[in-house]
Amino acid sequence: MSVVKTRSLLVDVARQLFAKNGFENTSMNDIAVAANKGRRTLYTYFNSKEEIYYAVIQTELDRLFERMEEVARKNISPEEKLVQLIFAHLDVMKEAVYRNGNLRAEFFRDIWKVEAVRKNFDKNEVNLFRRILNEGIDKGVFELRNVRLTAEIMHYCLKGCEVPYIYGRYAAQNAEELYPYVRNMVFKNFGRNLRYN
Repeated sequence: MSVVKTRSLLVDVARQLFAKNGFENTSMNDIAVAANKGRRTLYTYFNSKEEIYYAVIQTELDRLFERMEEVARKNISPEEKLVQLIFAHLDVMKEAVYRNGNLRAEFFRDIWKVEAVRKNFDKNEVNLFRRILNEGIDKGVFELRNVRLTAEIMHYCLKGCEVPYIYGRYAAQNAEELYPYVRNMVFKNFGRNLRYN
């Protein structure tokens, strides 16, 4: 088995065990046994359980960014891309949290562990928003003075929506019900010839 496949297998097995038993109740030995690998092999790839936990989170963030990149490549208006990027982010984050069972508790309990891993993702997401905003400017759809600041504000607003969205704390019962409100907000705030002073 190649190095990449072995590492990927170990991360996926760890994710499943963390989801089922929780981070604290899963040992490195548990991961090695479940992956049909020796402890020596596991320690070749990861120095500690925390390191493999970070790799699990990174894998989930990679999935999220891939989904957002798919949206960014679509042949749709910049406004619609922004709306779909917002929902891609929220939906994949929600899927990741629910798919990972007990890992969910770890995700919310030790948010600073997650934040340490998220730094690169956060930077990439801001750059993706900048790219779409610049696309809108190039097409004459948006007029923005500070694209970088606008992208950062969008990113942090979206980040602040994650936990309420995951736990269903919005008045809307589902994404379909919420979609028109988000779409309306994006089109009104970023729509054609809107000028930021």
